Amino acid sequence: MNLKYIDIHSHLGLLTLEEDKEKIIYKMMEKGVGTIVIGVDYETSLKAIEIANQRDFIWAGVGLHPTDNDKEIFDIEKYKKLSENKEVVCIGECGLDYFRDSREEIKQKQKELFMRHIELALYSKKPLMIHARPSKGTQDAYEDSLTILENYKGVLSGNFHFFVGDINIARRALDLGFTMSFDGPITFTTDYDEVIKFIPLESIMCETDAPFAAPVPYRGKTCEPWMVEEVYKKIAEIKNLPVEKVEEVIMANTKRIFGL
Repeated sequence: MNLKYIDIHSHLGLLTLEEDKEKIIYKMMEKGVGTIVIGVDYETSLKAIEIANQRDFIWAGVGLHPTDNDKEIFDIEKYKKLSENKEVVCIGECGLDYFRDSREEIKQKQKELFMRHIELALYSKKPLMIHARPSKGTQDAYEDSLTILENYKGVLSGNFHFFVGDINIARRALDLGFTMSFDGPITFTTDYDEVIKFIPLESIMCETDAPFAAPVPYRGKTCEPWMVEEVYKKIAEIKNLPVEKVEEVIMANTKRIFGL
């Protein structure tokens, strides 16, 4: 299939999309869209690999979401085996999420889990897919994530998915050589315009986080990976660049970071 777009972060393995998965994949084929299916725990990581094994335009990410650490004990040896699969192109999603609970004991538990994912990324030599969600009115989850990652500068690579950080956070991520990806919300709010203008196009990627946060004109519907086209278009508009240029550079970014 001739790929025009790659949605670097979707959850085709979640039950919300499972029932219509084949229909969604057919639509992706029609529009020339590939995706990386991201695991949020061991079972969905297995499911991501299973889906990726069936199509040559779908890949997988394996990891345990930071807020799911009370549901599953992270067994790094099991995840190491998953990471060895040729369809696995990233580790995560993983990271720090202080949005609903920023108590110190919660932060510490998440940091420990994040460190295990870093160990897994170093073992597998694959980039991190980072989930960082700060508590309201702060950049705390980004600040803590970057403080940890700065100890591995030049050794680790990765992407901050669903990026909502400010320019200072973006600058620190860029200094590490990390990329940032954007989703549907950029199509219906101007909150991210300035940071998108600031980040070089060579450090940007696009995603849907399907089934969440569908872009305009699909807002309110279940998000699907093929809708990522609207995110590409909006980045082109914000940066005042031809859509074709944005498609070309972001595709190159995606292939470079994930080794596709």
